[in-house]
Amino acid sequence: MVMSRVATAAAAGALAGVLLSTTACSTERSEAAGAVPAACAALDPGLTWYGDVRQQLDRVIAEHGTCDGTGAVADGAPLALFDWDNTAVKNDIGSATAYWMIANDKILQPAGADWTATSRFLTPAAAGALSAACGTEVEPGRALPTSTDADCADEIVAVLDEKTTAGAPAFAGYDHRRTKAAYAWAVQLMGGHTNDEITAYATAAREANLAAPEGAEQTVGTTRVDGWVRYYPQIKDLVKTLRTNGFDVRIISASAEPVVRVWAGELGLDPDRVMGVRPVEANGVLTGHLVGCGGVPDGDDSVIPYIDGKRCQVNEVVYGVRGPAAFEPLPVDRRQVFAAGDSVTDVTFLGDATGARLVVNRNNAELMCNAYDNADGRWLVNPMFLDPKSAAAPYPCSTTAFTAADGSAGPVHRPDGSVIADQADAVF
Repeated sequence: MVMSRVATAAAAGALAGVLLSTTACSTERSEAAGAVPAACAALDPGLTWYGDVRQQLDRVIAEHGTCDGTGAVADGAPLALFDWDNTAVKNDIGSATAYWMIANDKILQPAGADWTATSRFLTPAAAGALSAACGTEVEPGRALPTSTDADCADEIVAVLDEKTTAGAPAFAGYDHRRTKAAYAWAVQLMGGHTNDEITAYATAAREANLAAPEGAEQTVGTTRVDGWVRYYPQIKDLVKTLRTNGFDVRIISASAEPVVRVWAGELGLDPDRVMGVRPVEANGVLTGHLVGCGGVPDGDDSVIPYIDGKRCQVNEVVYGVRGPAAFEPLPVDRRQVFAAGDSVTDVTFLGDATGARLVVNRNNAELMCNAYDNADGRWLVNPMFLDPKSAAAPYPCSTTAFTAADGSAGPVHRPDGSVIADQADAVF
């Protein structure tokens, strides 16, 4: 394992002059409040972080915290944002819930037995494969027997992974900077159920995945998929410490909001501090359509909290920005101080953070290009806390690591427009 001189030493040099010690809160903020500066809670030194990441996080918390308990952005508290899947926990709770629903006959036959009714971005190949595998005998709105019909279950699992069982692309025609159609489809498949039912399914999936041994797999249809999830102790401690120091801590996830709410309670977060993909309800039932953002209407289904869509939802829900302006970065004094993520879906809201940006390294090219380039010294990289990945080949930042709105590949640019050079993977 090689020590990163980009993600840790560079960050330390850039931040050392502006951050306070790990044990004192901001004197200026405390005095402004008429209080004597007091010791802030710091991160648990018994939990393993990479290099000096823990010390850097403590400095950021001390610089911006108020030591007076959980605050709210509306009252001037600093904002901290976390992605959920593979950032707060190991593995994906959206997938875990979808697999549970498939294994327990909770996927309903779409209207007219026409799978294009579940997503306008399904390719004809995918819609045809689903129809062939799942049949038309079950009435629309009734449960498909996916616990026993392996062909149907296998096809749904394959499409959730963006290809049919025959290998054809499953989705097309969407903006790759605003949504990932497969993630959206996992939520759209909840259509026909109530919020309470989805909460119950997510709760059951959570119990099963936490009870399973680490590394466990499960069989859905005939497909082997992940069968376990674990909370990261380091992230639980980080959330607790941020909240103790007066931060408004919130989740911004590309999994279904009702599902993330089930899991977030473990971290002490109330439901109104959770943002995710939002199903549209009608008469108490989820419709299979999604709430829009940034002027995109509900039911258009083209924006979820994914890359630029995450910025949009944060700006809209937390800061009250309406219309297309929600897709644009806010002034520095109206942005999150801290952000944490692990994948390309997080790159925009991470880049908006003004104090520190924690990246859990899952070898995602575009995100790691930004993190290792570390242009402003505020990126911190940590390996995955469980089953860390091996070093990736050098990231092709200067050529193909960026995914454009149309899905094409290109170079990764800094905010000033310059191209990021290829980066070696150093934190693993």
